[in-house]
Amino acid sequence: MNQELNYKHLYYFWVTAKEGGMSHAAERLGLAVQTVSAQVRLLEQSLGHALFKPAGRGLALTEAGQTALELAEQIFALGEQLHTAVGDAASQNRVRLMVGISDGLSKFAVRDLLGPALSEPNLRLLCHEDGFEDLLGSLALHRLDVVLSDRPAPANPNLRLYSHPLGSSPLGWYAPKAWLAQARRDFPQCLSQVPVLLPTAQSSVRLRIDQWFERHGVQPRVVGEFEDSALLATFGASGMGVIPAAERLRDDLAQGYGLKWFAPCDGVQEHFYAIGTARKVQHPLVQRLLNASVF
Repeated sequence: MNQELNYKHLYYFWVTAKEGGMSHAAERLGLAVQTVSAQVRLLEQSLGHALFKPAGRGLALTEAGQTALELAEQIFALGEQLHTAVGDAASQNRVRLMVGISDGLSKFAVRDLLGPALSEPNLRLLCHEDGFEDLLGSLALHRLDVVLSDRPAPANPNLRLYSHPLGSSPLGWYAPKAWLAQARRDFPQCLSQVPVLLPTAQSSVRLRIDQWFERHGVQPRVVGEFEDSALLATFGASGMGVIPAAERLRDDLAQGYGLKWFAPCDGVQEHFYAIGTARKVQHPLVQRLLNASVF
């Protein structure tokens, strides 16, 4: 079976399926019916499956043909966007920055970390949020320009990734109005009674928070764990419990979520890194992030 797909053959098949038969397809394409039929047969031979079957005086799609049609729809829909997308990119002379965002990072922190790049007038920013390991894989394949994370990339000679520290912020405790008064009493022992929301173990800061609980002899009343920091804040704002978050986000959490700072999480820092594929960063906007003193 020939594994190379001939897109002209696929196009003739697609038109035939859309038009409902060879003769209508030939009329639309301005070709002889025999030519269209031959092209479709070549596609079937390449795929190793019949795409049409007789149906009365016409043709109907086989199961394989239906699947091929669905994929062809997607392929040619993208093809129709090609001229517009390329034209827009060329005419606007945009500077593209493709950023991977580790799902545990605070969205407010991400906004601040990217702040120095946002002043670029021709910026086209593409943000992709995912798990840490998946982001590193995409970065190694050059699908991303940089990954923002709360931890450095692990040592791996096969990936050749470099972690650039962007700073850190102390953590504090925040509470919705429903729990604020109780959370302020007998801190930190109150966290054994007040419901607590935490980042999951996938977040690097979680281990430091757990160690903080141990140092203070607190067995927290954990009622929820979240990979996504925005969900953590959202459920905290709903009254579900108190949350840990960076101290520098006091105003953002108060204004955006109604969460009030009530105590420090002393000795616990949240760290921020920009991870790239080279020790010396080439992308000018990533270099701008590294040069800025955001945290």
